[in-house]
Formats: sequence, C-alpha cells, structure tokens
Amino acid sequence: MDFKKIASVVEIRNLTTSYGERIIQDNISFSVKQKEIFALLGGSGSGKSTLLNTMIFLKSPTKGEVRILGKDIWSLNPKDALEMKLNLGVLFQFGALFSSLTVLDNVMLPLREYTYFSQRDMQELAFMWLVRVGLKKEVANLYPNELSGGMVKRVGLARALALSPKILFLDEPTSGLDPKSAREFDALIAQLRDLLGISVVMVTHDMESVKGVVDRMIVLKKKKVFFEGSLEDLKEQMESLDAFLESI
Repeated sequence: MDFKKIASVVEIRNLTTSYGERIIQDNISFSVKQKEIFALLGGSGSGKSTLLNTMIFLKSPTKGEVRILGKDIWSLNPKDALEMKLNLGVLFQFGALFSSLTVLDNVMLPLREYTYFSQRDMQELAFMWLVRVGLKKEVANLYPNELSGGMVKRVGLARALALSPKILFLDEPTSGLDPKSAREFDALIAQLRDLLGISVVMVTHDMESVKGVVDRMIVLKKKKVFFEGSLEDLKEQMESLDAFLESI
C-alpha cells in the first residue's frame, strides 16, 4: 500500500469502548491527518487513555472501526496485525524502560526483536536515535535508575522511533517534567515531526503543549467528541478559551 496516498492516517468510525457495562466512549468518530500533531483532550475519566489504547492494540473496541493507514486494525489477521504494529511507535507516560537493561539495550530491543541487522548496525542505529532525541552517547551505558525524568522520556522516545514508525503515539509526554523541560520536549516532538514526516497522536493535559505544538485536537466530554479542530477553531467557539482549557 502506498501510504503517501492516504489523507488520514487514523480514522475512528462510530467507535464505542466499554469496560463491562460501563461505556467509556459512545459512538465517536474523528480523523488524524498525515504529518500533524493531534491531541486527545478531556477531563479525568473521559477515556483519553482508553481511546489511545484502542489505537495501539491494547484495548479492543466494543463496536466501530479503528482504521490506521487505511486498515481496520481490529479485523487484521495476526501476520498483518504485527506488520501494522511495526508502523506504530509508542512512548508510555513513565517511559516503561526495562530497569535491568542499559539505555543502549533498551533502544536496541525492538531492533533485536524485529530486524535482522548485525549487532554493530543495531548499535549504530540506537546511538543515532539517542543523539536525535537530544541525548549524548555517554548515556548509552547508564541504567534507567541513573537517569533524570526527562532523560527517561527521551530514551523511551528513542526506543519508540527505533523501527522508523509512521505514527508516533505519546501518553502524557510532558507529565512529571518541569516547565522548561516540558517546553523543550514539545520542541523536540515538533522537530521530529518535521524531520521524519511522521504523524503524532498524544494524550495530554498540558495546555502549554496544546498552545505550542498541537495542530488539531479532540475534546472528549460525556462519552462523546465535544470538539474536533484546531486551537483557532476552538477560540471561535469559546468566550473564554483559557477558562475552558483549564476546565478539562
């Protein structure tokens, strides 16, 4: 498939998610365009993480479609599902690094699992990604417990990018960072989007991120998509944008 011809890299169609009888999202639809930074916003309990999980094969929907790169991912056979997963990079909220592995081995892990590169080539790729996310090569031999919170996020990001995915999913990427580090991480995400031509989907509660780097967003409220569009679109609908953003 020629992914360049796909206008929307993610299409959510009439999606319902639930845990038992408790409905989280009720018949929602939205789309994510190529090469945009797209945010999932909503108050606590609105189902942002549940929605993200349906897009990364962690939570099956009750009904509806999750179409990524033109394919309904929850109807794929195991072989095609694996191929799709290799097009998706995920940075979890707290990095999810393996504490028993060095930084270098954490970044090399997906390369070991899913490629046939030599040890030398895998190491060179891992070093390249570490540098690209703003880390020095010297951190490669450190362990996760020797890193700051911001460094953990960057190592997790390097690992998420190791297989050169087409879509990058971020779960609260600036959570736990001080304001300066958070804005630097926002800038890094924007730079990577421009450099690599990837699409970014992020769950966030950081309104400075929304104002600074997000192209479009949805706001989840009362099990529905309350809003979809750009920050400028939202400004036109809200009397007090800042008050609204703080309320979610």
